[in-house]
Amino acid sequence: MDENGVVKTSNGYMTGHSRLVFIGLMVLVGLNLRPALSSLAPLLTRIQIDTGLSALAIGALTTLPVLCLGLFAPMAPWLAKRHGAERTLSLALLVLATGLLLRGIPLSPLLFAGTLLVGAAIGVAGALLPALVKREMAGGADIMTGVYTMALCLGGALGAGLSIPLANALGGWQVGLASWSLLTALALAGWATLMPRRAIDVSIADTAGSMRALLSQPLAWQVMLLMGSQSSLAYIVFGWLPTLLVARGYSEAEAGWMMGASVMCQLLSALLAPWLARLGRDQRPALLVVLGCIATGIWLLLLGPLAWRWMGVILLGLGQGGGFSLALTLIVLRSGTSRLAGKLSGLTQGGGYTLAALGPLGVGFMLHFEVGLGRITFVLLLITAVAAGFACLAGRNRRLEIDDAGRLVTR
Repeated sequence: MDENGVVKTSNGYMTGHSRLVFIGLMVLVGLNLRPALSSLAPLLTRIQIDTGLSALAIGALTTLPVLCLGLFAPMAPWLAKRHGAERTLSLALLVLATGLLLRGIPLSPLLFAGTLLVGAAIGVAGALLPALVKREMAGGADIMTGVYTMALCLGGALGAGLSIPLANALGGWQVGLASWSLLTALALAGWATLMPRRAIDVSIADTAGSMRALLSQPLAWQVMLLMGSQSSLAYIVFGWLPTLLVARGYSEAEAGWMMGASVMCQLLSALLAPWLARLGRDQRPALLVVLGCIATGIWLLLLGPLAWRWMGVILLGLGQGGGFSLALTLIVLRSGTSRLAGKLSGLTQGGGYTLAALGPLGVGFMLHFEVGLGRITFVLLLITAVAAGFACLAGRNRRLEIDDAGRLVTR
């Protein structure tokens, strides 16, 4: 086993077959980490009519899973340390399936309880993935991050695009939401059967890379705040884009398909962004390009000419897929070992998603008080500008390392 925890064979690292199995598992798990979020947004109008929930309650429903991502992601390193990353991920998938099934029961409290479990499970699972990738495929971790981010985006696109058709075909939005548990059950079965087995190992890196030590490093804060600001935009899109498009005059079905098409566009940029990031000395140019696409796409969709709406769909998708892929890639690139990657992932996704939850909540408040699309668009562009500022800091070629004295340092 090398310093990153990768098991070697007589020929070196993982065999080709083991790599393919691991990549397949990461794709299968990644497919499950977005439909639970994106499938809800196109159904919000139906849910509000059927349940009688207020606009603020619906806003809380869109904010709850994002907030849970932030609150539960920091638990991932602690759980992995005690039970192993493999078993922890299995548990997260089991909780995710349970939460999805609860959302299929026609009771408002269970809708919120299921959504809470969904957010908690995705928070833990999402925080584990960068550390697993760093451990199993350290040499190509940034490219592998792009691969499973593409799977995340594909899952998000399927959730957004199939939400209305599934609800119509299965006789109601409750069954449509619960049906995604079948995909999660498949991922759980595959992961539990084929997951890599590693002994739980505690070393000096576990104490030197503590949360307190990470919080003392400006680089960790910069990566976290970049994750938070760009994720805020992502979850505003997941939670409210169809509603905003309907407010502009599109039909419910067309708005759902526009959101689904935008998420589909994320597939290409999620996969290509890590390669784009390798072209320069650091990741700042790539980050600014994708954030520029997000800003342009938002303006075209909400305020621009209607004839340019599909260009807005494409640019928004390309920007958000690339932005999320690069934010996750930075967790890997800014960490010297897999253990540091796991802890930085917990901090970055925990703090970042907690901040990101303010985005959909804020949009919900603005819609409740009937704020116009112009002001909402201005707020979204302001968040994009904030993300660009943190991108200029987090995108620099820096890395967290453990020095010879066992201290956490930035090099």
